Amino acid sequence: MPERSEALASRTDDGVRAVHGIRVGPAPTRPSTAYLDRAAADAEVAASRAEPFESSFAGASAELLTAIESATTTLLPRTSELARTIFDLAETGFAEHRSVDAIRTLLEAEGVPVRVGVFGLDTAFVAELRDGVPVEPELSAPGHTAHAPTITIFAEYDALPGIGHGCGHNLIAASAIGSFLALVRAAAAGIPLPGRVLLYGTPAEEGGNGKELLARAGAFDAVDAAIMVHPFGYDVVDQPFIGRRIVRIVYNGVAAHASASPFQGRNALDAAVLNYQAVGLLRQHLPPGDRLHGIVVDGGERPNVVPERAELEYYVRSPDPAGLRELSSRVDDIAHGIALATGTGVEIVWDPQPFTLPIRHNAALGERWAVAQAARGRAVRRSSAVPSHLAASTDFGNVSVRIPGIHPVIAISPPEVSLHTREFAAHASSPDSDAALTDAIAGLAATAADFLSDPDLRAAVAAEFQAAGGPIDVEAYFS
Repeated sequence: MPERSEALASRTDDGVRAVHGIRVGPAPTRPSTAYLDRAAADAEVAASRAEPFESSFAGASAELLTAIESATTTLLPRTSELARTIFDLAETGFAEHRSVDAIRTLLEAEGVPVRVGVFGLDTAFVAELRDGVPVEPELSAPGHTAHAPTITIFAEYDALPGIGHGCGHNLIAASAIGSFLALVRAAAAGIPLPGRVLLYGTPAEEGGNGKELLARAGAFDAVDAAIMVHPFGYDVVDQPFIGRRIVRIVYNGVAAHASASPFQGRNALDAAVLNYQAVGLLRQHLPPGDRLHGIVVDGGERPNVVPERAELEYYVRSPDPAGLRELSSRVDDIAHGIALATGTGVEIVWDPQPFTLPIRHNAALGERWAVAQAARGRAVRRSSAVPSHLAASTDFGNVSVRIPGIHPVIAISPPEVSLHTREFAAHASSPDSDAALTDAIAGLAATAADFLSDPDLRAAVAAEFQAAGGPIDVEAYFS
């Protein structure tokens, strides 16, 4: 490295500026991987020391599980093709029309009726399997309060703007449809499958919180449990997806000429800058697991006019519902305090789209998933054996605090490949993802069959959910 005593600054022909002898150009420095490397190494040690998963419940019959395995294998060409089709379409939230058409085409070719445009969402759909027979789906929950046991499998199929399926929702859709069809084929072979399986297509997980909208419309009122699987860099049964709220803070100032009479103004941008700094200082004192990050959406029109309006948007996250409420209160206090300090007015808009609560994982149900994956040669981890910084949010959280549920993740990429990147999208479209897709289909179908076949398992799932606090009134939680 150059000595610090060299010339303070000089320019080169390519426009790079040398400061203290160190070349500074348009490219950023690359973040160090030291922390990630250490976290990954610690996770491997924890995984090596973890006890294997066991389940004390009988689950489905060996005959039914064997039929599911056979159906999974024969379905792979069609489910793999569906995953590729949805990947190529890359439709964003609430606009997934062609993706849903592709799903419906496959289901109807297998003799499964599908209802599209349900519960007020054009790209939501539902299919139903009752005692092993595909039937026309029923949407009215009240008649099913004394229903046979019911489990729902969720499909997601929305893509990210500009990145496409950088979260692997094409594989979520294909695994859900494949598992439902595996159950259809297993039952068609004459093997009893009691109860009801609902296949729900849930649009706009990426920002639109489609599952919350479906829940508010009553889609899950007659459901006993919900399951789905998400692509990831690890195999984890209880990955801790955390809660998230969105807040928009608008400061209203007084415009003035920034040179001739700045004293006549009230600077909304100053308020926004102070807010951003205050939030940055708060981040030093957040509990482990909480997240708080934002941007300045609007900072004024011209430098010679004191900005009369400025806007920020933050994502507020916590692994605990009560923590999310507390952190929201702190953000509120900062916004009001800055307004008082700068003489500006402030408007605070929480949840311009529905918020998401942290996932509440059901261990009894999750153990069945882990046992099914172990039978296929996958070593599923607990969250304690995964780096703790890998925290995102999902609208499945709002389902899991209404009814018991699991949202395991399945490895399709190396651990260092992040979700929501083009690199992860490449893995979601790779032929290598077929192995994960097959395991996901078999695991979801086996878990659903276990739940419907074993009354002791269902009782344990329900008891665990109640012991964790029972259902939360999601809509009123922050009221």
